[in-house]
Parts: sequence; structure tokens; C-alpha cells
Amino acid sequence: MTYAESYELVFQAAAVEDDVVVVRRTDRAGAGGSPIYEDDTGIVRAEISDRGEVRMLASGGHQVPGMPVTVRPLTP
Repeated sequence: MTYAESYELVFQAAAVEDDVVVVRRTDRAGAGGSPIYEDDTGIVRAEISDRGEVRMLASGGHQVPGMPVTVRPLTP
């Protein structure tokens, strides 16, 4: 399986431009066996499969992460 090193996650924001977050692959895998990606702050975390399927992961207590409307692999 081939996994991208990084992705752009695009979240729809009300009344403003969409929010784009870049996440990079970590050395960890999620429950589905796919790599876990996170942003530079470690707050936005997602398990992304080789087919581009996304499962958002909470990075702290009481967090309810939203789903991105678009997931784009970034080319090196």
C-alpha cells in the first residue's frame, strides 16, 4: 500500500472561507491499520487510508472533531 506523506484537509466554515489544514504522516497507525496524520500542533489528527477514507481522531478530552469536505494528497 502506498500512503501520501501529507494531505490537505478542507473543512467548511460558516460565513468565512473554508479552513485548510495540512496534516503529515506520523509513525503511528490507527484502529483500521492506516497511518495517523496530524498537523504541526498535534490538535488535528486523522487516520487516512490509501483510498483517501478519513476517520477524524480526538486529540483531547471532550473534543468532537468535524469531518473535512475534501481530502487532497500533497505531492512532495
